[in-house]
This record gives sequence, structure tokens and C-alpha cells, in this order.
Amino acid sequence: MNLGRIGFYFQDNSVDEDTLESKTQLLDIWSGNLQSSFALNGSKVEVTTAVDPHQDIVAITVESDLLSSGQLGINFDFPYPDSNMFDDPYVGDWNNTNVTTTLKSTSRSATIRQKVNENAHFLHAKWSEAGKVSGPLNGTNRYLLTVPGSKTLHLTAFFNLNEGAKCQKSTSEIEDSAAEWWRGYWTSGSFVDLSAADNANATELQRRIILSQYLLAVNSASDYEPQESGLVNNGWFGKFHLEMYFWHSAHFARWNHFDLLWRSQPSMYQKFLPASYERAAHQGYKGARWGKMSDPTGRSSPGYIDAILIWQQPHPMYFAETEFRAFPNNEAAVLEKWDEILTATADFMASYAWFNHTTGVYDLGPPMYTVSEETSPNATINPTFEIAYWRFGLDVAKSWKQRQQQNVPSAWQEVLDKLAPLAVYNGTFPTYEGIPNMWTGNITIESHPAMAGIYGWLPEPASGPPLDMTVVRKTAETIKERWQFPKAWGWDFPLLAMNSLRLGDTQQAIEYLMHNNFEFDDAGYAIGGTNVPTPYMPSSGALLLAVAMMAGGWSNSEGSHFPDDWSAAVEGFLPAI
Repeated sequence: MNLGRIGFYFQDNSVDEDTLESKTQLLDIWSGNLQSSFALNGSKVEVTTAVDPHQDIVAITVESDLLSSGQLGINFDFPYPDSNMFDDPYVGDWNNTNVTTTLKSTSRSATIRQKVNENAHFLHAKWSEAGKVSGPLNGTNRYLLTVPGSKTLHLTAFFNLNEGAKCQKSTSEIEDSAAEWWRGYWTSGSFVDLSAADNANATELQRRIILSQYLLAVNSASDYEPQESGLVNNGWFGKFHLEMYFWHSAHFARWNHFDLLWRSQPSMYQKFLPASYERAAHQGYKGARWGKMSDPTGRSSPGYIDAILIWQQPHPMYFAETEFRAFPNNEAAVLEKWDEILTATADFMASYAWFNHTTGVYDLGPPMYTVSEETSPNATINPTFEIAYWRFGLDVAKSWKQRQQQNVPSAWQEVLDKLAPLAVYNGTFPTYEGIPNMWTGNITIESHPAMAGIYGWLPEPASGPPLDMTVVRKTAETIKERWQFPKAWGWDFPLLAMNSLRLGDTQQAIEYLMHNNFEFDDAGYAIGGTNVPTPYMPSSGALLLAVAMMAGGWSNSEGSHFPDDWSAAVEGFLPAI
């Protein structure tokens, strides 16, 4: 939901962006301050914008002769939510009568109440110069602030659910607070410096790294994971996808920013446990089944894919194991805080797998959707990535109990001992067991090449048969030769890069990260393309995850894996799992 838009009002209503002259805008990501300027009819307008790091407050300072003459003002506008996932960033239906607003104001403050259906929230605006708020204008929900006689406007806008809330900070205090937070962000955690490299790929990769770090801190470090489009537009009807939580957030751990990761975990999983227990029980399973597209209680949004997608299930194991390895001096506390979540997750995983009396193994599906969401659910059985991830998750859950000197549930061990092996087709790993036309049919070689994740995202298995590295390598080679990369998108390319790194091919990893179909715009936003709206935040998170592996290595192959001639400097990275 768009809580409101703050913009400029021009007395001359014919003014548009093309009318403005000498337009400049610079976001200083070191301080978090945005400096903008333009000229109108020879009069300059200078603007400083900052956001408080601890409360939902925007601070705006405007300097211009146009303010004092009344030719320039500030408007506050409030839309009804818009469900178009490919909308512009200014998302909202601005003429919908189902949103109502009311105003209380003085010469230096205003509180505007916005009511959308049964939901109400407030904008508390405060400014230092005497002014006036009028509105709503012309049957809209737009209000106008003018400060006649003053060339400077210092404005704070505080969004809150409490009608009596007040912003106690000045614009300068918010600017200072933002600068302090961003300096702390940039001078903590891990870092990669590629500036010594005389290489165009290194220069572009450095740009993407820095801007992705900024954009993900803004868009993805919240109490709940965001939509794939972050906070920029209404990408998925206000809901987030729990299977994408890995790509949104795992990088925070790898870049040693657990402070941001801990905002959502394990608290988000804990909040979702009741709904997940209920979902599993309703379907006849034990434990907790994590949903897909959810509201903040963990309830599933209606949808046939939501009902039978499974690859989000082992995510808690990956997060928990990453944290356990990062804090060797706090192992007991980490084990305790994740124990119920991992136990409930593994209980479902063990009960979901069904014993095939004909083959003597535990199968996954049907019905189910694979990572790509494009195979026939009633024909999909034992998909390569999901089988490998199931084993990984149960292995971690088993080690969790052993570390706490607790008994490993027999059902977990039974499934681990008899889980279906990875299917092999012509010396390669297919999408799922028995899939027709693998490597020749269009639907089998487009979208997400998840089979590459079994040795890239995941390490070698801790139980069961070892990976056949000949098959792993041939699969990677066949993906490179035959995959329909124009129809791949998002995190596919970092996934392939991580697979290439573990296989010892750093150059191929860089080629995937710089692939023509893995694009980032001039502001650092990952381009979604035709499948999903821009920005596509999982691309940014996946990029940082792959770079972290390149910078810190992985178990049994620690250290930097950047090309030697790049003279890369890295700091603060622990090896990946």
C-alpha cells in the first residue's frame, strides 16, 4: 500500500518535467542524503531529502525564491492501492473514491488521516516556517502546503498508525541520523574492493556490488521479507513469496550483516509457525509446512502453485546452519533459538516423503511444482534440486539434535537412509525423474536451471551416495550449451556462477554474472524483464551471495577466488557452507 506521495506543486499547472531546466540529482549513499536541483524560469530550486533510519520519517529541505512568491509549494497525495504488478513506482489509483482523507492543521503542522476500507493511517507533517495547508483539492485526496514570504522550507513527514504521534526531530537531526546509520553500515560487515583491477568486468561488478548493498539495505532489511520488487512498486499485490526469502536475505549473513538479517529471522518463521502447523495438519502431514505467497500471519494466498510448491521448506536449515557456523562462541544460544523451527520443518519433510513399495525408496511428489513452476505437477516426481535440498535439510536437522545431545527422530533417519537418488538422464541431471524431452523441449530448458544448485547453492551431501562429479560437470556444460538464457532471469545467473565456482571455473562464474540477460540499470536496480517487474530484488541478493562465495570461498576451499590479475581486496568473509 502506498502510504502517500509528497511532491511539488506549481502554481502554473502547465509545468511538467520537460519544462524544468538544469536538472540534477545525486544520491550520496555514504550519508543517505539525496541532493536534487532544477531551475524554472531562471529561478533555482535546491532540495535535500533524507530518511530517518529508526522511524518512518522523511526530512525535506527546499530553498527557492519560488516558495516565497507562492509559485512553488508541496503537495501531499493519497491513493487507493493498485493491484497492477507492472505499474510505475508511483503506484496507486489516484481517483478512487474508496479512500477518504481528513485534515487537522496549524500554521506549522498538519495531520492528515487516510482511510482505505477499514484501514487508517496518518501523515504528521511539521515545518519550521509559517505556512498553510489547504485541501483536499478538486475532489481529489491532494493537499497543498505553501509558505508565502519564506525562501526556505524545512519539512518533516512522519507516517504512523497513531493519530497522536509527533515527530520530535528536525530536518537536520534526521539528516545527521541518516548519515550516522549509513556510515555504520558501510564501515561494518564484509567488503570487496575491485578498484585495482584494470578490467571492465571488474569495474561493472564493483558498481553492482556497491549499489546492490545500498538497495537491499533499503528494500529488503525489514521485519518481513519484501515483495520481489521491494518497496518500489506493488509487484505481487502486497504479498511476499516465502520461497524467495533465501535470495532476499541470505546475503546479509554472508556479508556479516546479521544485524539486518535478525530483523526478520527467526522471528518471521516463529510468527508463521501456527499457520504452518495448521497447513500441514489440514493436508494430513506432521510438523509445519511453510507456505508460498503469504500475508504477515503466514496464511497462504489462494493459488494452485501456492498449494504444492515445496522448495521453500528447507530454507530454515540453511539460515540456521549459516548462523551456527558464524558464531562459534554462541553455539548453544543459536541451537536453542532455531530448534523448534527446524524440528517442525523436518517433521513435515519426513512425513511429506512417501515410501514407494515398488522401488523401495522415499519419493517427493506428485503432485508438486518444481522451482521453475512450469512442469506438469501431476507428472513431477523426485526433482533433482528438491531431492538434494531435502537431504541437505534433514542432514542439518539431524546434526541440530546431535549437537544438543538429543535423539534424532527415527522418521528423519528412515527418509535419509532411503530417499530417492538423484535421477540421471544421458549423463546429466534432469529437472525431475523421467521428464520427457530433457535438453530438447523448450519448457525443459528455460526459466530456472535449478539442477545447478545441487553443487553451488548446496555443498556435497553429508549423507547418502556422493555426488557423481562427472555428471555434475556434464550438466553444467549442457546448461551452458543449450539453456534458453533469454528466458532465464533473476537469480538464475548467480546460481550458475556459484556452480561454476565450486567446479573451479572462476572465469565462467564471472561470465554468468556479466551475462547479457542479467542486467542492472544505471541506478543499480536489477531489471526484471517481461516475466517480473523491475526492480527484481532477488537478482541483487543472489549477486551478493555469489560474490560472497567468490570472496570467501566455501568449506574445504576457503579464501578469495577472484582472478589473480584483478588484485581483489576482500574483508570479513567466512566460507560458505
